[in-house]
Amino acid sequence: MQHLFKHIFMSIAATLFAAMLFSCDDDLSKLPNPNLTPLSPAGIANNIRVVYTDSAKIKAVLTSKKNLDFSNQDFPYSEFPEGLQVDFYDDDDNKSVIVADYGVLYNKTNLVELKGNVHLKTHDGKTLKTQQLYWDQGNEWIFTEERFQFTSPETDMDAVRLDVSRDFKFFSSDRVFSGEVEIEEQPDS
Repeated sequence: MQHLFKHIFMSIAATLFAAMLFSCDDDLSKLPNPNLTPLSPAGIANNIRVVYTDSAKIKAVLTSKKNLDFSNQDFPYSEFPEGLQVDFYDDDDNKSVIVADYGVLYNKTNLVELKGNVHLKTHDGKTLKTQQLYWDQGNEWIFTEERFQFTSPETDMDAVRLDVSRDFKFFSSDRVFSGEVEIEEQPDS
């Protein structure tokens, strides 16, 4: 008798499984695509002002109309979709300013990506204008593959691809369209 119930149960289970299998719709377009699912930020802040300090000394002040905090992602980042301004202060309290229409700070790599009307002005009269700029905070390095204009008391340059130290002491570029650069000659050793 037990064998008969087991056989009936298995037959019913197999029939239900087959019915479920053949009743499935194979239209995959109805399934949600995880790659197209919009990300939800962990937090949204409006009209922010963040002050970065080191040993009670102000190093930078970031202001933005909107900040989206995606620290809830596998690769966390902060997005500034309506632009940002960062005022940097050196050890002598000299202020340099950078503004952009859009920005992203990648938390794990300390890389900042700035896009749209990026304008950097240093305290000593250097200016850099481009449409996209990356800043490696850890290495204090600035770079872009885009066209840029750089001016300083010694330089006026329009070129593509820039690699430069934050203090503009090391400067590398490709495809110079126009410009003047003052070079100090080094005595032969």
